[in-house]
Amino acid sequence: MQVLDSVARTLQLDAAEKAHLYRLADVPTVPTAHAGTALPEELQVILDHLEPLPGVVLSARYDVLAHNEAYEALCPGFLTGERNVARRVFLTPECCNTYQHNWDDLRRMVGYLRGAYAKNLGDPYWEEFIVELCSESPNFKALWARNDVAVPVSRTKQVRNLAVGELEMFLTSMSLPSVPHAWMQVYTPTDEVAWSKLRELLAMSEQERQRPWVEHRERVHVAAG
Repeated sequence: MQVLDSVARTLQLDAAEKAHLYRLADVPTVPTAHAGTALPEELQVILDHLEPLPGVVLSARYDVLAHNEAYEALCPGFLTGERNVARRVFLTPECCNTYQHNWDDLRRMVGYLRGAYAKNLGDPYWEEFIVELCSESPNFKALWARNDVAVPVSRTKQVRNLAVGELEMFLTSMSLPSVPHAWMQVYTPTDEVAWSKLRELLAMSEQERQRPWVEHRERVHVAAG
């Protein structure tokens, strides 16, 4: 695999061309995109033109690879630290977690990760990722042990944003052939109430959006010390 990586770098192959190279070499696992991966420029253009709908490109590990401004306004918690949605979902306290998950939502997310993990056996990015989540999240560890497999689907999701409250959003997931195993997720408000909250959020300044989150951390987490 190191030789193939070297060839790909020398030829300056993009993600799709690199994946094709691995298939020609009959390598069983094709490297997937992860945080820091260069994406085709047109993907950002597409994301920007989706606004006011929040949109994001995710890796198979739920790394945030690209996003538009509406997504940043709606889901600021997913863009902190490692910018990984799965980490934030399983390791963020319930009181300030962006997603209001039920057990089935969590089971589906872990099932998708397991299916993607099977295609990346031996990849140190994946190995470290799974070990970290199993060691730090009892919920993830329990679900990982079930060996369920799932794929992303379009569904409704309760999204919490402390600046405007909860919004019910319809999530549409689409695969991206140009980036192996990556996918785009688009959030659409399910009703006029959610649309109104999204418009209100997007009309705010960055400071207005961030203030409730800062105040919450200081009041609940810093004070608890």
